[in-house]
This record gives sequence, structure tokens and C-alpha cells, in this order.
Amino acid sequence: MVLEKLSDSLKNTLGKIAKSLFVDDKLLNELIKDLQRALLQADVNVKLVFSLTTAIRDRIKKEALPKGLTKKEQLISTVYEELVRFLGKEQYSLEIKKKPFAIMLVGLYGSGKTTSAGKLARYFTKRGHKAAILGLDVYRPAAMAQVEQVAKKANVPCFIDKKEKSPLSIWNACKDELKKFDIIIIDTAGRDALSTDLIKEISALNQAILPDEKFLVISADIGQSAQKQAEEFHKSCDITGVIVSKMDGTAKAGGALSACSITKAPIVFIGTGEKLEDLEHFNPQGFVGRLLGMGDIEALLEKAKEAITEEEAEDLSKRLLKGEFTLIDLFEQMEAMSKMGPLNKIMEMIPGFGQIKLPKEILDVQQEKLVKWKHAMQSMTKEELETPDEQVDTRRIDRIAKGSGVSVGDIRLLLKQYREGKKMVRMLKGTGGDMGKIMKKFQGRMPKMF
Repeated sequence: MVLEKLSDSLKNTLGKIAKSLFVDDKLLNELIKDLQRALLQADVNVKLVFSLTTAIRDRIKKEALPKGLTKKEQLISTVYEELVRFLGKEQYSLEIKKKPFAIMLVGLYGSGKTTSAGKLARYFTKRGHKAAILGLDVYRPAAMAQVEQVAKKANVPCFIDKKEKSPLSIWNACKDELKKFDIIIIDTAGRDALSTDLIKEISALNQAILPDEKFLVISADIGQSAQKQAEEFHKSCDITGVIVSKMDGTAKAGGALSACSITKAPIVFIGTGEKLEDLEHFNPQGFVGRLLGMGDIEALLEKAKEAITEEEAEDLSKRLLKGEFTLIDLFEQMEAMSKMGPLNKIMEMIPGFGQIKLPKEILDVQQEKLVKWKHAMQSMTKEELETPDEQVDTRRIDRIAKGSGVSVGDIRLLLKQYREGKKMVRMLKGTGGDMGKIMKKFQGRMPKMF
């Protein structure tokens, strides 16, 4: 989990509220101290931490209790709302208003610009846009080769010139060809520091290209110096947003997140892993929800859309609501889940599940099980997949085990998983998709918040 230590600290803090008998000044002071300690450990600027916690304290003391909320619920709600406001309040609206739509990436050396270019290309192509990458880093050794590799992984064209030493010349040579694309992602050169040469070059490129978006790529591990970077790059090319890269590799990303959010440079994307799919459109509400263990439904739905088409989802929903469930359905669900990413990342997006502290070993084992179960199902006949209760007996389990290389125990566990899934599907039967009826049937089965 991104910022796992901060998340655990915040969950523990809110857990104290839930367990307390009543809310008084002692509890509030303890809460404020816990929040300050957690945020400071995540490398958030001291002044920002005290500004945030002061706002929380003032609201709790001065605001009347909203109708329908207990004092505990008000306190938790206030912490959530202030953290959301602290990280930018609203999701940045990224609208592709014209074609070609140019996005220029700027940043220091090693910030992850080229990888981010590939991630953006993958992000937009998945949404039906025709994207291309333009490489303008003429200084770093092998920079153009890296652009080629990243573009190949993203399955998009790249425009580079390994001999030319002028970024403007490369742009002028390619700009007519680039008009054929919907999205142009421009990878520029970085430096080890905010040098005068870097600023001049970025300013010149900005004036020549006139990009629609100018994103500063900041590595999450630079901490509080992110604020100065954002301000300086903003002066040079009027950046419109920030991509915080390498969010998965540090516990100190709080500095980059909070510092960017209070400048005129909202966070637009965060990089959550090494794969090209590991890029999220940053949503302060969903991000804070995950930190507090409340889930992030929007991010979950976004992942689901990428993993399964609307037609497939509708077809599966109809079958499930009729009470139909086969091993083929289970297989499709597992396929979709594997496309959505690691199980631990998916769990933190589901409301309530962020509170379940499953050991990493269990999650890893579960991922391994999915692979084995897929192999087992690929060794089954159509009839066995459709009606396993009738078709799969001890003799057939032995045959499937030999054919797939999966142990008998793992196959029995798969059949157990199928039976559990079938029970849940039977509960859905007759609801007609009505959320009220579904929630009533599932009442008591979902983990409670705090």
C-alpha cells in the first residue's frame, strides 16, 4: 500500500475514537497529537501539519453536531474532510478538448519522466485515444533508447532522433507527422538541479510547442523539497499539474503530496508501481479513503472497466442475478481480478476491507492459488466447468490434477471456493439488482468500519 505506515497510523488513531466511550478534550488532544506524529513521520512540512490539525480542532470545538451524526462520527468525518482538503479537495479534470492534445513532461534527472510517458500512453490508449511519445532528451546517454523501449511496451509509436542535439529541431521535424495522433506525450530532458540552462530550455520548448498540459514529474522520495521544485518549474513554464512517481517505494511521500497540493500545481496522477498499468488519476477523496481504510469505489470501478468490458459485465450480472454460477463464471472473475492488479491493492479499494490486516504471506499465497486454479480449470471439460457439483468426483479430480500439474488439495480448495461463490449468488437471486435488497441480504456479512 502507498504510504502504508501513514495509513496504519491513521487507522489506529481513528480506531481509538471508535473504541472510546465518549468524545472529550482529552480524546481530542490525543487524536491531534497522533495525527501530528503520523504526518511528520510521513515527511509532511511542520507548518502544514499544524495548520491541518488546528483546522480539525477548531471545527470540532466550534461546529454544531450535524443531524444524524454522533460525536464520534463527526470527529471521523472532520478528519476525513480536512485531509481531503489538505490534498487538493477535488480531482483534477483532464479534458481532451482538441486533437492533437499535447502533454509535456518536465522534471529533474531521475524523476521518472520517461516511464511516466509510457504510463500515460498506456492510460490514454486504453481509453480509446491514439497516442504517441516524442523524445526530446538529447543529453542523457541512452535516453532515446529508453523512450523506444517504453513506447514498445506501451504499444505506441515514438518519435526520436538519436543524432540531433537540438530539442527544438526534433520538434520542428516531427510536428506535422504528430498531427495524426489524438495525444502527444513529450518527454523532455532533466538535470541534477534546477539549473539556468534547464529553465531556459523548458521555457523555449513551452513557447514553441504550446502544450495543452504541462506536468511536472516529481519522485515521491524527495520529500519536502517538492514544494520548491513545483514553484520553480511553475515560474518557468506555468505547469498545470504534477505526477508523483515512485509512490510504491517510499514511506515519505507525504512531503511531495502535501507540498504540491498547496501550490498552484494540483496532483493529476500518481505512479503506484513499476508496470505501465500502475498509474492512477489522483482523486483526493478516494486516496484519503484508502489511507483511512474506507476504500475507494471510484478507483475500483476504474480498474474494473479496464479489466472487463461493459458487455461482459452486463452478461455476467444477468446470469448472477438469475442465480446462475459456474466454474466458467468464477474463471472470468479471476481473470478480471488478475488484470486489476495485486489482491492487496484491490482490497484496500473495497470499503471496509482496508481494515482487515491480512499478512503479506497470505495475500501472496492467494495470488499463487489463482494461478494454480486457472491451470486446473484449463484441464477440465466444458461439462465439468458448467456443472462441477455433478461432474467432478474423486476420480475426475485425480485426472485433472495429473493433466494440470496442480495438487489434488488445490483442486478441492477450488471446488470449495466455487461452492462458496454459488451460495453468494443464490443470495442475489430475486433482488433484481435492487441495491436495498442486496444490502439487506448481505447485512452482517461485510466487515464493519472501525
